[in-house]
Amino acid sequence: MKKRNRHLNQPTPFSRRLAVAKIHARKLLMVGVALCVAISNSQAESNSSSKRTHTPRMSYIENKFIRLGVDLNLGGAITYLAPVTNKECNLINSHDWGRQVQLSFYSGPAPFAPSGVKISKVWENLGWNPIQSGDVSGRTSKLLEDRNNGRSIYVRCIPMHWPLENYPGECEFEVWLELEGPVVKARCRLKNQRPDTKQYPARGQELPAVYVNAPFYRLMTYAGEKPFTGGELTNIQARLGKDLNWGHWTATENWAAQLNDAGWGLGVWNRDVFSFSGGFYKEPGVGGPSDAPTGYISPARLEILDHNIVYDYSYELILGTLDEIRAHVYSRSAKRGLPAFEFKRSRCGWYYANAQDSGWPVRDGLNIRPSGPSPQVLSPLFFVRAEDAPKVLIEAAFDAGTTNATIFWRKLGDHVFTAKQSMQFTVRPGGKNQRVEVNLGSSPEYRGAILQMRLGLFQTDQTNSTVRLKSFRFAPDRKTEKR
Repeated sequence: MKKRNRHLNQPTPFSRRLAVAKIHARKLLMVGVALCVAISNSQAESNSSSKRTHTPRMSYIENKFIRLGVDLNLGGAITYLAPVTNKECNLINSHDWGRQVQLSFYSGPAPFAPSGVKISKVWENLGWNPIQSGDVSGRTSKLLEDRNNGRSIYVRCIPMHWPLENYPGECEFEVWLELEGPVVKARCRLKNQRPDTKQYPARGQELPAVYVNAPFYRLMTYAGEKPFTGGELTNIQARLGKDLNWGHWTATENWAAQLNDAGWGLGVWNRDVFSFSGGFYKEPGVGGPSDAPTGYISPARLEILDHNIVYDYSYELILGTLDEIRAHVYSRSAKRGLPAFEFKRSRCGWYYANAQDSGWPVRDGLNIRPSGPSPQVLSPLFFVRAEDAPKVLIEAAFDAGTTNATIFWRKLGDHVFTAKQSMQFTVRPGGKNQRVEVNLGSSPEYRGAILQMRLGLFQTDQTNSTVRLKSFRFAPDRKTEKR
């Protein structure tokens, strides 16, 4: 991606703070989707010993196309997925309990170190990290409930904290799985029950984490600015190194796939996620479910996970050729309207830098207050063309003293927000609800593919103010529409 010439466009002190905050947010995302594969010899030996004594307890469903299996002794994580015509071809890697296809969530503090609990030094900076299968020392999650009616599978479990030795999560996971043709349709839920009630900053969540075997090493996606037009695909050349960081990219069609040399493999689609992580670990080509080489894909989104949150998401796994995987995504991605966020019952993926809200549950708006300098409110990633959405409509209530606010936008390929791509707008103080229309199309910088928004809703000297944000939506130019 192109970088701005620092000598031609030096940022202002305020925009520099914005850039630093954005880089920090990106680091949080990268840590949030870090590798859950044991690399040190001691960890590998511990996990291998546990694997030797592990007895799978499988629950299967199948249709005319695929066979799916979950291990009830690993919290119901997906450990088997193969075509019905070749049931020996299991794509899913289970070298250790950080692999499989499973739920994995992140929050603070980092490190998360309960008293008297042994923590892995390699993984301590992951912080609070419950995962569905088990922990780095080989202890497995506790299954609470499972159902299989021959057409669908349901599991509920208490997960384990990956970096900790034998420490169950203060939460429950639920997963609903069903098959439709060559596709696994999944619904997932996190129910938090943490005694620590502090609201920690947003972290990158794996939605879900997907690990495949060595033959499926070709990582393909679409990362361009004309999604759903059949444009040229990108081969992500990412190999995991000692830094424990995968590759990261913007998947503007919301999917990626790991393929073998014949161009066949597994696609992962999450229609609500545009930021993906993935790559390959060790040597590609030869290896099965118990071997160390693995390919990885995760749709990843920054989310705040409150101590008592109920968090839901969905995804699909697609077996097929690259063309078949992409065609399925296209068939499920009907033309969307312009992005619109109504904060009636959730944050809709929005998060903060140096700010907090009143917590979960969300009721008819986000009550936001500063918690540090230059507080900002950030949207999740989306995709919209500026020409289709020149206006933004904001519904909010501002405390006394606030007379103006700022909106920033980030284009596809931008790494940070800049003052050049921003616009101030006037608001009425007094705490009463109001609707504000901002004509971003009047800025010559508002052009092309827009990926994210950032709001500066507080004056620089405000520390005890609050803003109640009720909705944020894009709108077309009505005059242009009429013509």
